Amino acid sequence: MALFSVFSRSVIAEPRVRMRQVMRWAARVTHDVQRFWPHAQAVIPNYLQLSPSLGAGEVALVGSGPGGVELLTMAAFQMLNQADVVVYDRLVSDEILQLIPANIDTVCVGKAASFHSVPQSRINEILIERAQRGQRVVRLKGGDSFIFGRGGEELEQLAKAGVIFRVIPGITAASGCTSYAGIPLTHRDYAQAVTFVTGHCQHNGQPPDWHSLVASNHTLVVYMGRLSATSIQQALLAQGMSEQMPVAVIENGTRSDQRIFSGTLIQLAKLAEHAASPALLVVGEVVRLHQTLDWFNTAAQKIPQATQLSQFDN
Repeated sequence: MALFSVFSRSVIAEPRVRMRQVMRWAARVTHDVQRFWPHAQAVIPNYLQLSPSLGAGEVALVGSGPGGVELLTMAAFQMLNQADVVVYDRLVSDEILQLIPANIDTVCVGKAASFHSVPQSRINEILIERAQRGQRVVRLKGGDSFIFGRGGEELEQLAKAGVIFRVIPGITAASGCTSYAGIPLTHRDYAQAVTFVTGHCQHNGQPPDWHSLVASNHTLVVYMGRLSATSIQQALLAQGMSEQMPVAVIENGTRSDQRIFSGTLIQLAKLAEHAASPALLVVGEVVRLHQTLDWFNTAAQKIPQATQLSQFDN
Protein backbone atom coordinates (compact mmCIF):
# COMPACT_ATOMS: atom_id res chain seq x y z
CA MET A 1 0.00 0.00 0.00
CA ALA A 2 2.90 2.37 0.78
CA LEU A 3 4.27 1.78 -2.72
CA PHE A 4 0.90 2.48 -4.31
CA SER A 5 0.37 5.66 -2.27
CA VAL A 6 3.73 7.11 -3.29
CA PHE A 7 3.30 6.04 -6.90
CA SER A 8 -0.16 7.68 -7.08
CA ARG A 9 1.10 10.99 -5.76
CA SER A 10 4.05 11.04 -8.14
CA VAL A 11 1.92 10.22 -11.18
CA ILE A 12 -0.51 13.07 -10.60
CA ALA A 13 2.10 15.68 -9.78
CA GLU A 14 2.10 18.80 -11.92
CA PRO A 15 5.04 19.40 -14.28
CA ARG A 16 6.23 22.36 -12.23
CA VAL A 17 6.98 20.23 -9.16
CA ARG A 18 10.44 21.14 -7.92
CA MET A 19 13.29 18.71 -8.41
CA ARG A 20 13.91 18.34 -4.69
CA GLN A 21 10.35 17.09 -4.26
CA VAL A 22 10.97 14.49 -6.94
CA MET A 23 14.16 13.45 -5.18
CA ARG A 24 12.31 13.07 -1.90
CA TRP A 25 9.70 10.88 -3.58
CA ALA A 26 12.43 8.79 -5.19
CA ALA A 27 14.20 8.37 -1.87
CA ARG A 28 10.98 7.27 -0.22
CA VAL A 29 10.21 4.79 -2.98
CA THR A 30 13.70 3.33 -2.65
CA HIS A 31 13.25 3.03 1.10
CA ASP A 32 9.88 1.33 0.71
CA VAL A 33 11.19 -1.10 -1.89
CA GLN A 34 14.08 -2.11 0.35
CA ARG A 35 11.79 -2.52 3.34
CA PHE A 36 8.88 -4.34 1.73
CA TRP A 37 10.48 -6.14 -1.22
CA PRO A 38 10.57 -9.63 0.36
CA HIS A 39 6.82 -9.44 0.96
CA ALA A 40 6.14 -7.60 -2.31
CA GLN A 41 7.69 -10.40 -4.38
CA ALA A 42 4.87 -12.68 -3.24
CA VAL A 43 2.14 -10.07 -3.69
CA ILE A 44 2.96 -8.13 -6.87
CA PRO A 45 2.16 -10.95 -9.38
CA ASN A 46 -1.47 -10.72 -8.23
CA TYR A 47 -1.45 -6.96 -7.60
CA LEU A 48 -3.86 -6.04 -10.39
CA GLN A 49 -5.89 -9.23 -10.25
CA LEU A 50 -7.46 -8.85 -6.84
CA SER A 51 -10.89 -9.05 -8.51
CA PRO A 52 -11.90 -11.04 -11.62
CA SER A 53 -11.12 -9.09 -14.78
CA LEU A 54 -13.83 -6.78 -16.12
CA GLY A 55 -15.54 -8.58 -18.99
CA ALA A 56 -16.79 -7.34 -22.34
CA GLY A 57 -20.27 -5.86 -21.99
CA GLU A 58 -19.97 -5.64 -18.21
CA VAL A 59 -20.51 -2.53 -16.06
CA ALA A 60 -18.56 -1.93 -12.84
CA LEU A 61 -20.24 0.51 -10.47
CA VAL A 62 -17.24 1.99 -8.66
CA GLY A 63 -17.14 4.29 -5.64
CA SER A 64 -14.09 6.56 -5.76
CA GLY A 65 -14.26 7.72 -2.15
CA PRO A 66 -14.55 11.33 -0.92
CA GLY A 67 -11.66 12.66 -3.02
CA GLY A 68 -8.29 11.86 -1.50
CA VAL A 69 -6.48 9.77 -4.10
CA GLU A 70 -4.87 7.57 -1.43
CA LEU A 71 -8.35 6.40 -0.38
CA LEU A 72 -9.15 4.83 -3.75
CA THR A 73 -9.40 1.08 -3.26
CA MET A 74 -7.12 -1.31 -5.12
CA ALA A 75 -10.17 -2.94 -6.72
CA ALA A 76 -11.31 0.45 -8.02
CA PHE A 77 -7.83 1.14 -9.41
CA GLN A 78 -7.95 -2.23 -11.15
CA MET A 79 -11.29 -1.44 -12.79
CA LEU A 80 -10.04 1.96 -14.04
CA ASN A 81 -7.15 0.25 -15.78
CA GLN A 82 -9.32 -2.42 -17.43
CA ALA A 83 -12.16 -0.23 -18.71
CA ASP A 84 -12.88 0.77 -22.30
CA VAL A 85 -14.92 3.75 -21.07
CA VAL A 86 -15.32 5.54 -17.72
CA VAL A 87 -18.58 7.40 -17.08
CA TYR A 88 -17.95 9.74 -14.16
CA ASP A 89 -19.67 12.32 -11.95
CA ARG A 90 -18.57 15.82 -11.01
CA LEU A 91 -17.68 14.83 -7.44
CA VAL A 92 -14.89 12.51 -8.58
CA SER A 93 -11.68 14.40 -7.78
CA ASP A 94 -9.28 15.54 -10.50
CA GLU A 95 -6.49 13.56 -8.85
CA ILE A 96 -8.41 10.33 -9.29
CA LEU A 97 -9.43 11.18 -12.85
CA GLN A 98 -5.76 11.61 -13.70
CA LEU A 99 -5.21 7.95 -12.78
CA ILE A 100 -7.34 6.88 -15.77
CA PRO A 101 -5.03 5.79 -18.62
CA ALA A 102 -5.01 8.20 -21.57
CA ASN A 103 -6.23 5.56 -24.04
CA ILE A 104 -9.49 5.01 -22.13
CA ASP A 105 -12.58 6.94 -23.24
CA THR A 106 -14.15 9.17 -20.58
CA VAL A 107 -17.67 10.58 -20.41
CA CYS A 108 -18.55 13.31 -17.90
CA VAL A 109 -22.15 13.23 -16.70
CA GLY A 110 -21.50 15.82 -13.99
CA LYS A 111 -24.10 16.77 -11.43
CA ALA A 112 -24.11 19.90 -9.31
CA ALA A 113 -26.61 21.02 -6.73
CA SER A 114 -29.96 21.69 -8.44
CA PHE A 115 -28.36 21.14 -11.85
CA HIS A 116 -27.86 17.91 -13.77
CA SER A 117 -25.93 18.45 -16.99
CA VAL A 118 -27.03 14.98 -18.11
CA PRO A 119 -30.47 13.71 -17.00
CA GLN A 120 -30.46 10.48 -15.01
CA SER A 121 -32.46 8.73 -17.72
CA ARG A 122 -29.75 9.58 -20.26
CA ILE A 123 -27.01 8.32 -17.92
CA ASN A 124 -28.84 4.99 -17.73
CA GLU A 125 -29.03 4.89 -21.53
CA ILE A 126 -25.31 5.61 -21.92
CA LEU A 127 -24.39 2.74 -19.61
CA ILE A 128 -26.68 0.32 -21.40
CA GLU A 129 -25.63 1.43 -24.89
CA ARG A 130 -21.92 1.12 -24.12
CA ALA A 131 -22.34 -2.28 -22.51
CA GLN A 132 -24.42 -3.58 -25.40
CA ARG A 133 -21.59 -2.60 -27.76
CA GLY A 134 -19.43 -5.03 -25.85
CA GLN A 135 -17.41 -2.39 -24.07
CA ARG A 136 -16.08 -2.73 -20.54
CA VAL A 137 -17.75 0.11 -18.66
CA VAL A 138 -16.83 1.74 -15.35
CA ARG A 139 -19.48 3.94 -13.77
CA LEU A 140 -17.39 6.09 -11.44
CA LYS A 141 -19.03 7.97 -8.57
CA GLY A 142 -17.81 9.98 -5.60
CA GLY A 143 -17.97 8.39 -2.17
CA ASP A 144 -19.88 5.11 -2.09
CA SER A 145 -22.41 4.48 -4.84
CA PHE A 146 -24.96 2.90 -2.51
CA ILE A 147 -25.05 5.76 0.01
CA PHE A 148 -27.00 8.66 -1.51
CA GLY A 149 -25.28 7.96 -4.83
CA ARG A 150 -28.27 6.61 -6.81
CA GLY A 151 -26.21 3.53 -7.60
CA GLY A 152 -29.08 1.20 -6.84
CA GLU A 153 -31.34 3.07 -9.27
CA GLU A 154 -28.82 2.73 -12.08
CA LEU A 155 -28.27 -0.97 -11.43
CA GLU A 156 -32.02 -1.58 -11.55
CA GLN A 157 -32.04 -0.26 -15.11
CA LEU A 158 -29.04 -2.38 -16.05
CA ALA A 159 -30.73 -5.44 -14.64
CA LYS A 160 -33.89 -4.75 -16.68
CA ALA A 161 -31.74 -4.47 -19.81
CA GLY A 162 -29.96 -7.74 -19.06
CA VAL A 163 -26.56 -6.08 -18.57
CA ILE A 164 -24.04 -7.84 -16.35
CA PHE A 165 -22.67 -5.67 -13.54
CA ARG A 166 -20.59 -5.67 -10.39
CA VAL A 167 -20.17 -3.24 -7.48
CA ILE A 168 -16.91 -1.89 -6.07
CA PRO A 169 -17.72 0.01 -2.85
CA GLY A 170 -15.94 3.21 -1.91
CA ILE A 171 -15.28 5.03 1.34
CA THR A 172 -18.37 7.12 1.96
CA ALA A 173 -18.08 10.84 2.69
CA ALA A 174 -19.41 10.53 6.25
CA SER A 175 -16.60 8.17 7.22
CA GLY A 176 -13.78 9.66 5.16
CA CYS A 177 -14.44 13.36 5.76
CA THR A 178 -15.02 13.09 9.50
CA SER A 179 -11.91 10.93 9.91
CA TYR A 180 -9.81 13.57 8.15
CA ALA A 181 -11.44 16.26 10.29
CA GLY A 182 -10.65 14.49 13.56
CA ILE A 183 -14.33 13.88 14.35
CA PRO A 184 -15.10 10.27 15.38
CA LEU A 185 -18.63 9.34 14.41
CA THR A 186 -19.06 7.31 17.60
CA HIS A 187 -17.39 7.69 20.98
CA ARG A 188 -18.19 6.06 24.32
CA ASP A 189 -18.45 9.46 26.03
CA TYR A 190 -20.42 11.29 23.34
CA ALA A 191 -22.29 9.11 20.83
CA GLN A 192 -23.47 5.52 20.76
CA ALA A 193 -25.27 5.85 17.42
CA VAL A 194 -24.86 7.62 14.09
CA THR A 195 -27.36 8.39 11.33
CA PHE A 196 -26.70 9.36 7.71
CA VAL A 197 -29.44 11.52 6.18
CA THR A 198 -29.83 13.49 2.97
CA GLY A 199 -30.58 17.19 3.12
CA HIS A 200 -32.83 16.86 0.07
CA CYS A 201 -36.57 16.31 0.22
CA GLN A 202 -38.15 13.25 -1.34
CA HIS A 203 -39.70 13.54 -4.80
CA ASN A 204 -43.07 14.26 -3.17
CA GLY A 205 -41.58 17.19 -1.24
CA GLN A 206 -41.59 15.30 2.07
CA PRO A 207 -38.61 16.39 4.25
CA PRO A 208 -36.67 13.96 6.47
CA ASP A 209 -38.29 13.00 9.77
CA TRP A 210 -36.22 15.36 11.89
CA HIS A 211 -38.14 14.44 15.05
CA SER A 212 -36.75 10.90 14.94
CA LEU A 213 -33.23 12.27 14.39
CA VAL A 214 -33.06 14.43 17.52
CA ALA A 215 -31.67 12.18 20.23
CA SER A 216 -29.00 12.31 22.91
CA ASN A 217 -25.69 10.47 22.47
CA HIS A 218 -26.22 10.51 18.74
CA THR A 219 -24.28 11.84 15.73
CA LEU A 220 -26.15 13.18 12.71
CA VAL A 221 -24.37 13.44 9.34
CA VAL A 222 -26.19 15.32 6.59
CA TYR A 223 -25.23 14.75 2.97
CA MET A 224 -26.04 17.46 0.40
CA GLY A 225 -27.26 19.77 3.15
CA ARG A 226 -25.22 22.92 2.57
CA LEU A 227 -27.87 24.78 0.57
CA SER A 228 -30.63 23.75 2.96
CA ALA A 229 -28.65 24.44 6.16
CA THR A 230 -31.07 27.14 7.28
CA SER A 231 -34.11 24.86 7.13
CA ILE A 232 -32.14 22.02 8.75
CA GLN A 233 -31.12 24.31 11.59
CA GLN A 234 -34.69 25.49 12.09
CA ALA A 235 -36.07 21.95 11.98
CA LEU A 236 -33.63 20.61 14.57
CA LEU A 237 -34.25 23.57 16.89
CA ALA A 238 -38.01 23.13 16.49
CA GLN A 239 -37.64 19.49 17.56
CA GLY A 240 -35.91 20.50 20.77
CA MET A 241 -32.22 20.20 19.96
CA SER A 242 -30.06 22.59 21.98
CA GLU A 243 -28.83 25.78 20.34
CA GLN A 244 -25.39 24.94 21.75
CA MET A 245 -25.14 21.52 20.10
CA PRO A 246 -21.71 21.37 18.39
CA VAL A 247 -21.80 21.31 14.57
CA ALA A 248 -19.26 21.25 11.77
CA VAL A 249 -19.33 21.89 8.04
CA ILE A 250 -16.57 19.98 6.22
CA GLU A 251 -15.66 21.40 2.83
CA ASN A 252 -13.66 19.26 0.35
CA GLY A 253 -13.06 16.60 2.98
CA THR A 254 -9.88 14.45 2.57
CA ARG A 255 -8.56 16.74 -0.17
CA SER A 256 -5.58 19.09 -0.02
CA ASP A 257 -7.90 22.10 0.22
CA GLN A 258 -10.05 20.68 3.04
CA ARG A 259 -11.55 23.26 5.40
CA ILE A 260 -13.54 22.77 8.61
CA PHE A 261 -16.08 25.33 9.84
CA SER A 262 -17.20 24.53 13.38
CA GLY A 263 -19.55 26.16 15.85
CA THR A 264 -22.95 25.48 17.40
CA LEU A 265 -26.35 24.65 15.98
CA ILE A 266 -27.58 28.24 16.21
CA GLN A 267 -24.70 29.17 13.86
CA LEU A 268 -25.14 26.33 11.35
CA ALA A 269 -26.71 28.38 8.56
CA LYS A 270 -24.01 31.04 8.78
CA LEU A 271 -21.24 28.45 8.83
CA ALA A 272 -22.64 26.81 5.70
CA GLU A 273 -22.65 30.14 3.87
CA HIS A 274 -18.86 30.21 4.03
CA ALA A 275 -18.38 26.67 2.72
CA ALA A 276 -18.20 25.55 -0.89
CA SER A 277 -19.45 22.33 -2.40
CA PRO A 278 -18.93 19.49 -1.78
CA ALA A 279 -19.64 19.94 1.92
CA LEU A 280 -20.86 17.67 4.70
CA LEU A 281 -22.78 18.74 7.82
CA VAL A 282 -22.05 17.01 11.14
CA VAL A 283 -24.20 17.56 14.23
CA GLY A 284 -23.39 16.09 17.63
CA GLU A 285 -21.22 16.21 20.74
CA VAL A 286 -18.41 14.37 18.91
CA VAL A 287 -17.65 17.60 17.03
CA ARG A 288 -16.07 18.87 20.27
CA LEU A 289 -13.14 16.53 19.59
CA HIS A 290 -12.23 18.24 16.31
CA GLN A 291 -9.91 20.78 17.94
CA THR A 292 -7.98 18.03 19.73
CA LEU A 293 -7.93 15.35 17.04
CA ASP A 294 -7.51 17.45 13.90
CA TRP A 295 -4.50 15.61 12.46
CA PHE A 296 -4.82 16.15 8.71
CA ASN A 297 -4.63 19.92 8.36
CA THR A 298 -2.09 20.24 11.16
CA ALA A 299 0.28 17.46 10.15
CA ALA A 300 0.25 18.33 6.46
CA GLN A 301 0.36 22.10 7.10
CA LYS A 302 -2.49 22.69 4.71
CA ILE A 303 -4.18 26.01 4.07
CA PRO A 304 -5.22 27.84 7.28
CA GLN A 305 -8.41 26.48 8.73
CA ALA A 306 -11.53 28.56 9.28
CA THR A 307 -12.82 26.72 12.31
CA GLN A 308 -14.61 29.18 14.53
CA LEU A 309 -17.45 31.47 13.60
CA SER A 310 -15.78 34.30 15.53
CA GLN A 311 -13.13 34.46 12.81
CA PHE A 312 -15.79 35.49 10.30
CA ASP A 313 -17.36 37.95 12.71
CA ASN A 314 -14.00 39.61 13.24
